[in-house]
Amino acid sequence: MKVTFHQLEVFVCVAQRLSFTRAAEELSLSQPTVSAQMRQLAEEVGMPLFEQIGKTISLTDAGRELLAASRAVFESWSRFEMTIADMRGLKRGLLRIACVTTAKYFVPTLLGPFCDRYPDVEIRLEIANREALVERLRRNLDDLCIMMLPPEDVDVEQTPFRDNALVVVAHATHALAGRKAVSLKRMREERFIMREKGSGTRIRTEAFFAETGFVPRVRMELGSNEAIKHAVAAGLGISVLSRHALDVDPQFDGLAILDVGGFPLADDWFIVHPRGRRLSAVAQAFFDHVIAETAKLEQIPLATPAAGRLRPRA
Repeated sequence: MKVTFHQLEVFVCVAQRLSFTRAAEELSLSQPTVSAQMRQLAEEVGMPLFEQIGKTISLTDAGRELLAASRAVFESWSRFEMTIADMRGLKRGLLRIACVTTAKYFVPTLLGPFCDRYPDVEIRLEIANREALVERLRRNLDDLCIMMLPPEDVDVEQTPFRDNALVVVAHATHALAGRKAVSLKRMREERFIMREKGSGTRIRTEAFFAETGFVPRVRMELGSNEAIKHAVAAGLGISVLSRHALDVDPQFDGLAILDVGGFPLADDWFIVHPRGRRLSAVAQAFFDHVIAETAKLEQIPLATPAAGRLRPRA
């Protein structure tokens, strides 16, 4: 087949967006050019790559096979380019990182020094909830993922690199703010604002509640830490959040960390990738950088009493 890299790049973009128009905009091409490239590619393959019903397009079986093969080609070529660059004593290429939403509070602090050291590395950072990140791991879309609670149903390599403490937060003038050793029984009087189902924070918190027999009174569920912080600061309820999602002084957010029995819940942040995936030179450099830089990030105080480590896995 006389297939070019450019045709495959256009095909992958269309296949990921399922839109010729959006692919053309992203690639800075005209839509007729994109359509012509896809017609030529389909002729070389000898089978249709897309099918269209109304205004909706989808991949055919041949299209799905070509998408998988194209990704493998680009991944292999990217490794080759980075290996050659590494052999020349350089670090350049593409680094694809995905992290859960809570990790966005410290991942940029890791990326800054790395980008200073390797200015020729292109960074693509995807921020998503845990459910989306697990799906990305299944599809092998990223070099490295940063998350808590790595999935058990996906075969992955997981390396803990930083503590992750979950704390109970309330608005700054809450009646329990400043009180010591508040019992879980007392917390039955409070209304909880929870992260969405499937989030690492929600899974970890519910595992602790189930083990202790505590049943929270849930007022609402919200899909982001920022939304929860605003709701808690407004007095709508209390919540459990990662300490990393809060300011060094939570009062700047209008919040207080409560001293509740069993909290903070202690776990780890993990750097994860599919088992058997060979890390590129750039990905390995970033992995080593994360491990080396972690101690500097641990200067942020957790400011709550230590609790026993409880590590349920979901």
